[in-house]
Amino acid sequence: MKVRVMSRTTEEIHSQPELWRRVASVDTSALPAPDQRIAVIGCGTSWFMAQAYCSMRTAVTGAPSYAYTATEFPYSDVDTVVCLSRSGTTTEVVDVLKKTREAGIPNLLITAVSPGPGTPFADKEIVLDFADEQSVVQTRFATTALAFLLGSLGFDVEAAASDCERALATEIPERWAKAEQITFLGTGWTIGLANEAALKCREASQSWTEAYPAMEYRHGPISIAQPGRLTWVFGKVPEGMADQIAATGAELVTSDLNPLAQLVLAQRVAVARAEDRGLNPDTPRHLTRSVILK
Repeated sequence: MKVRVMSRTTEEIHSQPELWRRVASVDTSALPAPDQRIAVIGCGTSWFMAQAYCSMRTAVTGAPSYAYTATEFPYSDVDTVVCLSRSGTTTEVVDVLKKTREAGIPNLLITAVSPGPGTPFADKEIVLDFADEQSVVQTRFATTALAFLLGSLGFDVEAAASDCERALATEIPERWAKAEQITFLGTGWTIGLANEAALKCREASQSWTEAYPAMEYRHGPISIAQPGRLTWVFGKVPEGMADQIAATGAELVTSDLNPLAQLVLAQRVAVARAEDRGLNPDTPRHLTRSVILK
């Protein structure tokens, strides 16, 4: 009997509760003041974590908080720029650090690796090296960085970590691993989580996934729902949506888990789908740990 070896990605996924608890004690004094207008910059997964944080920060503090992918940042109307990069080597993020330094805009780099190419251009740096990863696919660094950022806003990291342990113990139904298509939906800060869940499944398992703000789903995207497909909602399901999804024959996936823990469940589904297709989630095709442009 062939014994399946646990992937590196799976090992890193299972380390998340411990890391969230650890990051809850990291000093947050380097973060922008609550009344500052900020932009949070990231690429790929980091951009989606920025979306989640900025949405909650605006809701909690009232201060405008904008999430940009690095190449689309307009370099205006903010007091501070926060760059989020696991490796600290992503070319577009390093360029933002350089340009903000030149423009006199205060910046902060949150990374797992230091020193790196962006370090000389960062006014401040927060290094979460204990959350670094070996897998190409980001899981634990992204969620740990988000737990750190949300924790500074009063988010209950311990409750999320406890729910994460539940998410890690939850059995993944075979039909989720074999579903033809998955649409992820979110509201407010969980829109970023929905975007990230969809990306994880695409990266790890080459799956057809989409993501939308939940209330936009009925404005067109619901047309692809049908039997054998999943509609996965982070947080509260909007009124009337469950009945509409049921009418399509698609399966509604929802949970009472903290949304951040629910993202961990989606990470596990991404790995399960990869393994079901005979793919190695540690080595997704066409991807590298960091995008470094010549």
